[in-house]
Amino acid sequence: MKILRLLMIAAILAHVGSVQAQDIKPAEVKEVMQKVADWQIIHFKDTYSGRERAHHPLDWTNGAFYVGLVKWAEMADDDRYYNWMKNIGKEKDWELYKRMYHADDHTVGQMYVNLYRKYGDEEMIKPTTKQFDFMLYHQATTSMDWKSPFHQSRWNWCDALFMSPPVWAQLYNITGDEKYLDFMMKEFKATTDFLFDKKESLYYRDQRYMTQEDNGTKVFWSRGNGWVFAGLVNIMNELDPESKEYKYFLKLYKTMAERLLELQTPQGHWAMSLLGQEFYPTPETSGSSFYIYGFAWGINNGVLDKATYGPAVEKGWNAMVSYVNEEGMLGYVQPIGAAPGNASPDKTEVYGAGAFLSAGSEVFKLYGGK
Repeated sequence: MKILRLLMIAAILAHVGSVQAQDIKPAEVKEVMQKVADWQIIHFKDTYSGRERAHHPLDWTNGAFYVGLVKWAEMADDDRYYNWMKNIGKEKDWELYKRMYHADDHTVGQMYVNLYRKYGDEEMIKPTTKQFDFMLYHQATTSMDWKSPFHQSRWNWCDALFMSPPVWAQLYNITGDEKYLDFMMKEFKATTDFLFDKKESLYYRDQRYMTQEDNGTKVFWSRGNGWVFAGLVNIMNELDPESKEYKYFLKLYKTMAERLLELQTPQGHWAMSLLGQEFYPTPETSGSSFYIYGFAWGINNGVLDKATYGPAVEKGWNAMVSYVNEEGMLGYVQPIGAAPGNASPDKTEVYGAGAFLSAGSEVFKLYGGK
């Protein structure tokens, strides 16, 4: 097994080494982003991860894709991507997905708010606002304990911090009503107090992993922490940089960024188990894309040092691009899960494309794109 791991690492190093020296050009960033976006839209109703059915259009998997697609739509030369997303909203009457309190089913709200910002049609956000108001006045009081009844009525798994809090921050931003901000802060802090390991500066995926080990290391799932890191950026984008709330998230973001920089592999990606590079040599592009997104955003917004974090962005982005095939499919996306697992060149998922598009949007700016 050890020899096999070494052979895999050597193969990946040889592959990635051929692209690491390439300069990043804004036009090429746009080109590969469009390629990935177009492929994903064409294959939107495909099945992935061994599933028998395609994901529902309002499922979190697609919601995460829309988060990145909105960023690409802002860069594209026409409105066809906006129109494609708008058609989904119209077909579904601008409703969130089926579960009232579950964070995953709120993800699509991020797309609705961004479409509202472009078109000014209040029908686009009316159902989301109504549902969030109901939750405000009927707040879940369940325990964060994973075994407690209805425990996912609150954000007791780290993925949730990407899915729901940015929508609360968006509603606060567009309405000016602090009730959305106050709720988001209260629940985000509760989740962080519960899942954040201060020694490692990383989040456990959920309570089940706090006492587990994987090959003698703590289990910190790459995509799980990627959800959090990207979620922090998406929240801060909605807040006044001078506010105490922004400064809370910025401190957390910088703490994670410093640790994540240490954990990037020589090949440019992050291992599926962040502390277990030796045991997970295969690239994983969804979590890695979120880290590149976060680093590039930090440099672009003057909160991370370019000399320190710029090389990580360059190495990481070139690695991610190398895993996009000729048709535009992003490979090495770990299937749906909650812990480190397997990824391969033929494995993809819609949320991986969303993460890639988010990363590209900031890499484009970093390298001079207008």
